[in-house]
Amino acid sequence: MPLLKKSNSKATSSRHQIAIKGVEGNILELPNNEFRLVVAASAINIELKSDAEQDAIIDTYQRFLNSLPCTIQIVEYIKEIDIEKYLEGYESRLHRGKAKINKEHIEQYKKFVRGLVKTNKILTKQFYIVIPYKHKGKPSIDVVQDQLNMYYKIIETGLKKIGIHTRQLSGIEMLELFYNFYNPEMAKFQPLRAQTIEMLSKQYI
Repeated sequence: MPLLKKSNSKATSSRHQIAIKGVEGNILELPNNEFRLVVAASAINIELKSDAEQDAIIDTYQRFLNSLPCTIQIVEYIKEIDIEKYLEGYESRLHRGKAKINKEHIEQYKKFVRGLVKTNKILTKQFYIVIPYKHKGKPSIDVVQDQLNMYYKIIETGLKKIGIHTRQLSGIEMLELFYNFYNPEMAKFQPLRAQTIEMLSKQYI
């Protein structure tokens, strides 16, 4: 059974659906000498800004778009928060803290949160920027890395001017992102473990 099997597909793996040829470091290699860098980006709530701040952000963003060295894809990924993982972290932080909290109060809070989630899904948004590069022939990975890093520096600098911070995803993070994206239901109950991620990386690299 393919490790990245899509939940509603009998035989097609995510690898074939999205045509990933390989992963080299933090670079996705696609067919036809195409490459991608995936960047995680923070967000700002422009609605909370004053009118003058909104105008300044929009003007700066327009200049950023006009200065782009390549086309980019902006991806908004919405997923349901794993509340059990949150509660485990919450409880462990309390135990490490100096304040003494009654165990009964902790259980009451956990029960309240679980009840809240049953009637209201808690979602989180994550934003990614996909930076492309295409070469006529078969380039060395160093050439690809240098070109994509140059694109990234321009994009990073432009977005920082409006308060958006970015970071490049590692190859392992990209594989985990694809797994969660193409297997949302399975990812809730079978999150990728360290051994599985290692197996996936060997398949793709």
